[in-house]
Amino acid sequence: MTRAFVFPGQGAQTIGMGRALAEAYPAAQAVFDEVDEALGEKLSALIWEGDIAELTLTQNAQPALMATSIAALRALEAEGLGMDHCQFVAGHSLGEYSALCAAGALSLSDTARLLRIRGQAMQEAVPVGVGAMAAILGLDFDTVAALAAEAAGDEVCQAANDNDPAQVVISGHKAAVERAMALAKERGAKRALPLPVSAPFHCALMQPAAAVMSEALAAVVISKPVCPVVVNVRAEAVEEPDRFRDLLIAQVTGSVRWRESVQWMERAGIGEYWEIGAGKALSGMIKRIASGAETRAVGTPADIAAMKG
Repeated sequence: MTRAFVFPGQGAQTIGMGRALAEAYPAAQAVFDEVDEALGEKLSALIWEGDIAELTLTQNAQPALMATSIAALRALEAEGLGMDHCQFVAGHSLGEYSALCAAGALSLSDTARLLRIRGQAMQEAVPVGVGAMAAILGLDFDTVAALAAEAAGDEVCQAANDNDPAQVVISGHKAAVERAMALAKERGAKRALPLPVSAPFHCALMQPAAAVMSEALAAVVISKPVCPVVVNVRAEAVEEPDRFRDLLIAQVTGSVRWRESVQWMERAGIGEYWEIGAGKALSGMIKRIASGAETRAVGTPADIAAMKG
């Protein structure tokens, strides 16, 4: 069966993630060691033994989730189930960096440093309390995008994540997001839930972070990936190295088009998706997008043993 490897985004973090992989596979341990060295700190200690509130800080969660994903991939590779077993890679928001690293377009050290910069820049772009995000359940993307624009007024409110047919995340100024939540309920949304995030990601308020990432990405080497990367802002596969910089910069303020990305992969013949790293959030979304899709989580030695079996 044709297969894609997909990589989770923020929200999947848990204390202890990846530890069993590192204990079982030297190649997985080496990932955490390299990330620690690249960042000049023991991020692995925070991931495995730290405080969840500190791990959830954007500048920590982003490199931590990437490290866990790449550690899981290295464990898969140790069992002969590596990148030659997939046709495409894709990642949700920060997971796109994990996908690029997995495909060899970015080095592990550069990916860790970029995500630390990205997390800090996204956090600093908007003062705490000024922005907000909310999940709108039960309305389609076009409906949510329209009501977000209606609620914005002279503020920012945008559809940020098109996650699946019935889950769209909005982002922007706190008051505008609250107005959009009320509108969504009036228009028949099943639920409108504020999200516990520290900044309004993937909207125009992130423009200062996009400028920071433009400078940071200009300083790294981007190679041709070993397989095509289905990118968030285009919802299609890209292979040309010189395109990734602009796409990653655009991703900071642009919508994560996850529903369309999965639909694109489905049209390209993908029937099976391996979620590489922490959690199973993408698997749930994929099943709601692509009827009949098979999903498998790859986050523990037991997951990998089940695949070998």
